[in-house]
Order: sequence, then structure tokens, then C-alpha cells
Amino acid sequence: MSQLPSSSAVGEYSQTERETLIRLAHAAIDSALHDRPMDLTAPTPHLEEQRGAFTTLHLHGKLRGCIGYVLPVASLYKTVANTAVGAAFEDPRFERVKAPEAPELKVEISVMSLLFPIEPKDVEVGKHGLLISWNMRRGLLLPQVATERNWDAQTFLSETCRKAMLPVDAWQRGASIEAFTAEIFGE
Repeated sequence: MSQLPSSSAVGEYSQTERETLIRLAHAAIDSALHDRPMDLTAPTPHLEEQRGAFTTLHLHGKLRGCIGYVLPVASLYKTVANTAVGAAFEDPRFERVKAPEAPELKVEISVMSLLFPIEPKDVEVGKHGLLISWNMRRGLLLPQVATERNWDAQTFLSETCRKAMLPVDAWQRGASIEAFTAEIFGE
């Protein structure tokens, strides 16, 4: 498995733990496809810690699904299993993954830091992900999105507003702006 560059300075997960989580994501998708129960025993104590995470699926280099939790809702290994199944079968932007596609899926996992308030001038493309909230609407973009699309910080802020179905300048008009970092790895 190749390792994607991390957008977190910490890099707290070992290569073995990263590979374990990627295998777990594939196993969860396979179990759901074939309606089989899955053993969700914690592989290591470190992976039992509660963390927010997103699982992103790619098929032949194109986005195939992405689901996650910015806040911790369960232990990391359970969150990865749940978000992998969600990305494969519940992302409303895509049809459900079919059995012939599953072996071709590439998994990317983003393990989230806690959210923190940030000023627009302090947003760093490639380091921060964003959550913008205003009037009951919220939009979130992972750190790698701005890098992959070659956006500057202002475009990143505007596109996060667009994702929330807000005016693209809402970040300049009082919307709440929070950031996070993520340890990102995949195959």
C-alpha cells in the first residue's frame, strides 16, 4: 500500500495501524455486500480511541463515495468500518457500490483532529479542513480537497460555503468558520 502525505504534523498512526484500518474498510464493505456479519474486535488499544474520521472511496481514479464524522462518535476502528459502508452504500451523490466494483475500490482514510475556530487569514491550504456554519446550514471540506483542486484559501472558504448551500461570501458575512487537521492515508 502506498502512503499519501499526511496533512497532520502528528502522524500518530503507525504504518501497521494504517494498513489495518484500510483492510478493515475493505472487509466492512465486503461484509455489507454479502450480508455477512463482521467481527469488530479492536485490533489495538490505540485504535479503540474515539476519533472522528472520513472514509473516501475511489474507483479508477474517480471519487466513488465519501462519508464521515467530524466529531468522535465511536472508537476509530468502528468509525472506519461504519464510514466505509456509508461511503459505499449511503453517499447520496452516487449509486450503491456493486459487487464487481468492490475489489477495484481504493480507500483513503482521514482521521480528524478536534474542531477549532479559525480566522480566514489563518486558513492554510493543505493543512486545514473547514466546517462553515450559518443559519442551520453546514458545509465541510477535507484538507485534501483544496490541494487536489489547486484552490487558494479564499476559494476554499467560498467552496465550503457553496457546499453548505450558502452564499459563497458567507464566510465574510458572519458565518462560523472552524478548522481541523487530519491524518490522511490510503492506498
